[in-house]
This record gives sequence, structure tokens and C-alpha cells, in this order.
Amino acid sequence: MGGTRASWVNTTHDWSAVVDADHLARIRQDPALFAPGGPGHLVLEVVAHAADEAASRGGGECLVTLHTDGSVSVTDDGRGTDTRVDEHGQVVRKPVMATKDLRFFDRPETELLPDGHPRRGMSVVAALSTWLIHTNRRLDGSWTQRYEHGVPVTGLEPVEDDGTTGTGVRFLPDGAPRPQWSLTTDEVTRWSEHWPDLTVRLAAGD
Repeated sequence: MGGTRASWVNTTHDWSAVVDADHLARIRQDPALFAPGGPGHLVLEVVAHAADEAASRGGGECLVTLHTDGSVSVTDDGRGTDTRVDEHGQVVRKPVMATKDLRFFDRPETELLPDGHPRRGMSVVAALSTWLIHTNRRLDGSWTQRYEHGVPVTGLEPVEDDGTTGTGVRFLPDGAPRPQWSLTTDEVTRWSEHWPDLTVRLAAGD
């Protein structure tokens, strides 16, 4: 999609925004509210995105990888995060990490995640992570970007096409290196029950 950013319809996020610093600061001021239970809830926020993709296509897969440095990767086989070209020819990715999700944030009624807590959006994950790397692969190109506490510290960098589509998010939760927290296969199996269109697998990484 081209045209001016102002003409783009906002469905889940405000395309005109790049970083909502006040929004990110609000999350960081009250991590217990926005990530009850700690890193496990942050993983669910990302997996919920994969579940959206799976539901829109009648099925999909998601791999959750726990790395030895305490970071977590969540990758799916969806369409990849929406990315467009603006009136200046600049590639713009939907600002899912640095701005609020209009569907869930500040809404009295919202989707509950498998842990029983409200879904707020992936900006919660970015705001409460020391660093986060967001990679999206689409039919028209692939890009990656690094964030620190929700603020992008690199530009949107092209990556080589590998013939797949999907979204990958790797993040290091604040103050929660493994083995202070963990996930189990039983927990992941229950997530697939919560999101019947999504098959979730758990793996250990380097």
C-alpha cells in the first residue's frame, strides 16, 4: 500500500506514530500491572499475535525458544508484520512495538490470555525488555529492527529473503534471566487449547 501515512487506516495501531514515549513510560512504571507473573506473560503477548495470524488463515504454527542468555524467541509462519511504503518511498512497518495496540490498551473489556490476565499488546513486551529484535518476512520483502525498552535503536534493516513469511521476536525480559523462570511443555500445550488454530512448540536454544 502506498499514499500518505495520514491516509492509512488505523486498525490495530496508529500508523502516523513512530514511538509513543509516554505510553512506554507508563508501562515501565508499573510492570506488575502490565506483565503480571513476569516473563511468562510477555511470551503470551507475542504468541497471541501468532494466534491472530493463525486464526485469519485457518491454522498456523509458532515456535517458542528459550535461550541460555535468558532471552526468548517467538517465531510464526504468518504473513509477517504489515509493512508499507509511504509517499517519500520510505519503508514503514506498523509500529507494534513502540505504540499502543488500539484494540486492547485502556479498554475495560479485552481478550484474556491463557494466564487469565488481560491482553495489552506487544508494546508491553518491548517496554519491559532490555532489548528486543523484531524480524518480519513478507512476500514483498524482509526487515529487522532492534529496540531497547521499546525505543528503536536501529533503522528498519533489510534482511535476505529465505523463501518464508512470518514474524520473529527475540527479547530479553528485564531482570529475569533464566533459571529464575521457565516454561514447560504442559503449559505450551494448554496454549494450543486456548488458541485452537495455533500449534505451539517449545524448544531450547543456544
